[in-house]
Amino acid sequence: MPAMEAPRGNKLTVSPTLSGWVFVEMSYCEAIRQHTRVSGVFSVVTVGQDAATLSDLRLKKERFMPTSEQRIIRRISELVAADSVSSPDPSWDSSNRKVIHHLTDYAKRDGWAVELQELGSDAKTKANLIATLGDCGETADQPRGLVLSGHTDTVPFDAGGWDSDPLILDERDGRLYGLGSADMKGFFAVALEAAAAFDPKEFKSPLYLLATADEESTMRGARSLTKDYLPKARAAIVGEPTGLRPMRMHKGIMMQGVTMRGRSGHSSDPDLGNNVIDALPTLLSVLSRYREELAQTFRCELMAVPTPTVNFGCVHGGDSPNRICGELDFSFDVRMLPGLEYQEVERELNLRLMEITAQHGIDIDMRRLVEPVPAFEQAVDSELVVACEHVSGHQADAVNFATEAPFLQSLGLETIVMGPGSIDVAHQPNEYMSLDQIQPAVASLRELIRRYCL
Repeated sequence: MPAMEAPRGNKLTVSPTLSGWVFVEMSYCEAIRQHTRVSGVFSVVTVGQDAATLSDLRLKKERFMPTSEQRIIRRISELVAADSVSSPDPSWDSSNRKVIHHLTDYAKRDGWAVELQELGSDAKTKANLIATLGDCGETADQPRGLVLSGHTDTVPFDAGGWDSDPLILDERDGRLYGLGSADMKGFFAVALEAAAAFDPKEFKSPLYLLATADEESTMRGARSLTKDYLPKARAAIVGEPTGLRPMRMHKGIMMQGVTMRGRSGHSSDPDLGNNVIDALPTLLSVLSRYREELAQTFRCELMAVPTPTVNFGCVHGGDSPNRICGELDFSFDVRMLPGLEYQEVERELNLRLMEITAQHGIDIDMRRLVEPVPAFEQAVDSELVVACEHVSGHQADAVNFATEAPFLQSLGLETIVMGPGSIDVAHQPNEYMSLDQIQPAVASLRELIRRYCL
């Protein structure tokens, strides 16, 4: 790309690209700021003797105004550039305030009322955003409002595995590459653009935009919500990337850690200690039998993996070949189908671990590594499922990954998971949003807004 030259007077030449004439209403400094942050999306601005004056360009404002898709891309680019990694590892974990700042700015400019739910005591911590469009007053009828919900955070990333900078949106081959472009910062830009087509004065029920923190780690944002923040809502769409296909069901997840303690000693005499590694095969056998029992008891053909799963994740123990291993840590996860509650799983596992304690004469403690996420299911004949099937042209399906849907459902909202992009490219290098998903997503959300809010 040619370099930007210093301005001479008030003259700029603007070259149209996918994002059109977006710099027409910007100062030179703002143009530089945008251009240096977004690769392959915004056009180059140069200065020359035959350049049109800024006032001349403003006379052609209608011709040069960015299109719906261009506004969406510009917003996605800013959201992607706002680092908001969420991780249990403090060296990775970062605040979501930059994303919240951008969303607040967009929403207020578009006429939304914005409220923040603080999740910490200082400005460096995290927050949820709840924006409301439409002042619908009190109503004696059942709430009819609609929630468009997404999370502001991303997973950690390995920049070396990317073909472009993960924090700079890169448009190529009909795709928008960037961390969180699909999962799921792109959804916010699409949702805001969908809402922009309506006059909120005509709303009979409000539209809510919900942006949560820490979905990728603890789901603290969704867990902290109360119905007071969404008082007139009836239904919620969680805009996770599903290729715009409605998902009314997903598995839950629980991550557990087991610590086994025996007695260390000199390896020359095994009787001097109690080696907990000797108990590891028993633990694996117990968990394997439990996994088989779950598969025989619970099954859902709607799921790609139709049974609950138990995954053996990692094991750490011992410190030297010539010492009896006195302590071992083992971690695993359980993915539960609807109907299998995590409290029931914990009770059953604790009973079985007690048998290992008695058999091997060791101490065993099981703990939650993170708070469980319940399984989720929305009734197939519920109003929201029927509406989303009609809008999308697809029958509601199920996914294996967990979302914030059960927490919104616990507030009394009919809930579904449906958004642009593919989960297949999330959580890995070169994540992208396909451009051909953007306008269908806008159209689908507009039809649902019309159904619930007008």
